[in-house]
This record gives sequence, C-alpha cells and structure tokens, in this order.
Amino acid sequence: MYLPIAVLAFYSFNRSPYSGAWEGFTWEWYEKLFSDERILSALQNSLIVAFSAVGISAVLGTLMAVGLARYRFRGKSLYRGISYLPLIIPDIAIAVATLVFLAAFAIRLNVWTIVAAHVVFCLAYIGLVVSSRLTNLNPYLEEAALDLGATPVQAFIQVLLPQLMPGIIAGCLLAFVLSLDDFLIASFTAGSGSNTLPMEIFSRIRTGVKPDINALSVILIVVSAIVAFVAESIRASANSQHLH
Repeated sequence: MYLPIAVLAFYSFNRSPYSGAWEGFTWEWYEKLFSDERILSALQNSLIVAFSAVGISAVLGTLMAVGLARYRFRGKSLYRGISYLPLIIPDIAIAVATLVFLAAFAIRLNVWTIVAAHVVFCLAYIGLVVSSRLTNLNPYLEEAALDLGATPVQAFIQVLLPQLMPGIIAGCLLAFVLSLDDFLIASFTAGSGSNTLPMEIFSRIRTGVKPDINALSVILIVVSAIVAFVAESIRASANSQHLH
C-alpha cells in the first residue's frame, strides 16, 4: 500500500528533470519549491482555507455535539442524521450542490467560497469526534457545578469545555488535514486566482510528472501524516487518562 509513496519520495530526489531515469541525488527540487511564487500563493490559500474552515467548524461543531448530547428537542434524531450526512455523501455531490447553491444566489467564487464549502464537512468530522469524547465524560461534574452556584455558561466554560478540549483539538487536526488535502470540492468552488495546493499539483501533472511535483507531494504527505498522528495521539491519550 505504501510502495507508491516510497517510489514518489525516491524520485523527488532525482537530479534528472524526467522522472523515468535516475541521474543522481539532489535537493534542488525542494529548494525550488520555496522560490516558486505559484506554489507559495497556493500554499497561502490552502492555509487560509484550512485555518478558517477549522476555526468556524470548531465552534459550531462543539456546540452541535453538546446540544445533541445534553438537550432534548423535537426532530433531534432527524437533525443528528442530517448533521453527519457529509461523512457519507460523496465529495462530488457536495461539490456540485455547493456550486449550484452559490450560482443560484449569484455569489462570486473566491477563497471564502472554498472556506464555506469546507465548513460543511469539517463541521461533521469535528462534531463526531467531540461527540465520542462526550460519551466518556462524567455528566455529574457539570451538575455539581450548577448545584454550587455556577451559571450554565460558567459550567460549560469552566467544567465541560476543558474536558472536551482533547477531543476538540483532535477533531480540529483531523479536519485540518482533510481541508488541506481536498481537491474536488475546492476545484468546484474556487474562483480565478484562488488555487489551493492540491489544485496546483493537479494543474501541473497534466503536462507530465516532474521531480518538483514529486517533492511537493512528499511534503504534503509528510505534513498530513504528522498532523493525523498528533490528532490520534491526543485522542488516544485522552481516552487512556479517562479509563485510568
């Protein structure tokens, strides 16, 4: 499963501008990436989209998870199902639906329309992770805070939120990776001059895969893997502490 990634990493150090023949080891392609204006612009757009989408989703996703876990209201089951639909709906369906919605309201495509589209699936992932964290918490701690005179807001901020923080951070890191790596939804909702990093990679490989694209792909894979590993470590550590 990981052999193609290993081959990709191997040829990213190839001195030859053509990936098919090995001509020696070099760091040249990695150095060129940091002086490529198109790559840097795409990276800036990707980071803006990822941080913005995750920031918005962290607030809404946490509130959604707490509301579904702590309160009863009419249509709760239906709302829960709709909230987590982006986890199972194909990306192409989300992309087309978002584009049709934006076109219907004559909204101009730009970086912020990508952010809005990414909030849709980031919200579901963060809500799911926070919900799983909520099931392992002691509900009596929040009730004790209320009995001792705390307001519901104070109990939420000072008692519940600190306990949820590992889940929130893990969910945010997972959503960050998904947003950073997304190509399909971003390509449907991006305006002119708002390419993200995966879109830039795709536009370049249409003329042939070069070592600089290999190098960029390796960096993207490594960063995504590190962030995913940290997210899983935080989640596992939080669950382990609760069990002990």
